[in-house]
Amino acid sequence: MNSAKQVARAYWLSAPGTGEIRTEVLPACGTDEVLVHTRFSGVSRGTESLVFRGGVPADQYAAMRAPFQQGDFPGPIKYGYLSVGTVEQGPSALCGKPVFCLYPHQDRYVVPASAVVPAPEGVPLRRAVLAGMLETAVNAVWDVPPLVGDRIAIVGAGVVGCCVARLAANTPGADVTLVDVDPSRAAVAQALGVGFALPTDAPHECDVVFHASASSAGLQLALDLLGFEGRVVELSWYGNHTVELALGGAFHSRRLGIVASQVSQVAPARRGHRSLHQRLALALEILRDPAFDVLLTGTSRFDELPAVMPRLADRSLPALCHVIAYP
Repeated sequence: MNSAKQVARAYWLSAPGTGEIRTEVLPACGTDEVLVHTRFSGVSRGTESLVFRGGVPADQYAAMRAPFQQGDFPGPIKYGYLSVGTVEQGPSALCGKPVFCLYPHQDRYVVPASAVVPAPEGVPLRRAVLAGMLETAVNAVWDVPPLVGDRIAIVGAGVVGCCVARLAANTPGADVTLVDVDPSRAAVAQALGVGFALPTDAPHECDVVFHASASSAGLQLALDLLGFEGRVVELSWYGNHTVELALGGAFHSRRLGIVASQVSQVAPARRGHRSLHQRLALALEILRDPAFDVLLTGTSRFDELPAVMPRLADRSLPALCHVIAYP
């Protein structure tokens, strides 16, 4: 390999609100490692916007570290975890194969071979960037599995909420409704095979509500939609924002519950017989479903990322999952 191939370009958050592309020298690809040439990466809008704004609380710096993060919060930091590329060098079983990796936005990188998961045939590489967010949804339905005939609501039609909706839609006899303040999400819900409602029209007496709006109002609505002994599965990450809830009255008398779901550990119900790697491989298999393409709402070139991130963070660029394409 010549010296030019040892140089990579990576997106760094140099300080909250400011990003840049930096050049760095790659380490040599050793035994049991792979060199990946990135084809696409995805911007995990909720978490990456929070990181971009410098909104990670100091006491959560360690918990919020991405698997291959460099630098420390609030910056400079290389952050991200939705990368799909082709293995250029490594074990023969992986060479030339398309793979997913929880790696930041970078055009080439070297990681342990165990850190990549092959993308199955029939899963387009652009769609495969959703794997990291779909495994969050998989973990959520493992935490509180929807049952046959359940009344299910998902509050917050971002990518994770939409992924949960698609998974829940496959529950026999279930009545599944995606709830969001944006009426344009109705078309997304239809493509995912579920109902849609604005908050004022959301169904009540639900058996389980998945919350993914990252807002106090959304979490309160999720609780208000529950029936007796219902459960809210909380998927939102609030960073340094305070959450306020009204927990008097019905919360106790109806024996409601809030279950925290977080992707860094496999849900307890599956932890004894599913690894993190197996969960991610499952998410990639599920992405054979073309319905997930509705969540890919825009594409920019890698060179444009420093200008695109501020627009994603302030929502002047509407997006579910925004895809970054590499040469």
